[in-house]
Amino acid sequence: MDEPERWGRACDELRAGDPVLAAIIDSFPGERLEPRAEPFFTLARAIAGQHISVRAAQIVWGRLEAICDGAVTVEAVLARGVEQLRPAGLSQRKTEYIHELARDREVWDIDWVPLDDEAAIAQLCRLRGVGCWTAEMFLIFHLLRPDVLPLDDLGIVAGMRLAYGEALEVAQLREIGAVWRPWRSVAAWYLWRSLDPEPVEY
Repeated sequence: MDEPERWGRACDELRAGDPVLAAIIDSFPGERLEPRAEPFFTLARAIAGQHISVRAAQIVWGRLEAICDGAVTVEAVLARGVEQLRPAGLSQRKTEYIHELARDREVWDIDWVPLDDEAAIAQLCRLRGVGCWTAEMFLIFHLLRPDVLPLDDLGIVAGMRLAYGEALEVAQLREIGAVWRPWRSVAAWYLWRSLDPEPVEY
């Protein structure tokens, strides 16, 4: 099944099961997650975005693109030293993580298809600088896994509390999210979209 068809089916099922989410989905007709073919882009951008707002992450990434002559690629990163990347606004540690990731040849040869979500996350978390949240971004934006709900993400929590109740605890948010199975990644994308003027991308 191609991605637009699967996305449409996911939206139909989410609308049918949750009227609150249905209203959010209907606010963005014709929009959907645009997949990234380059795994390095997704992991590097997620590392750059750790523990900062979406807006701040966009600014840092834009500066990093400028330093890399327009595109943050393995080749562009390896052509520059760690200190050359720091002016983008990255911490020393994040810069080292991205540089090390560019040098890691083994990760780009992994066959992700036979790995379930938990196994894929465990494999990714072996990389320096990659934790559960970063791995979940990779599953959603690169592997296009349909049922990931990153409740460690501040934007997801903010979007859910805005839509369902500001006082809700994470355990309650997890219960709400359970209704969205097996399309929690799609629901997450629309929650991000409801908060930001531009679609989130990793």
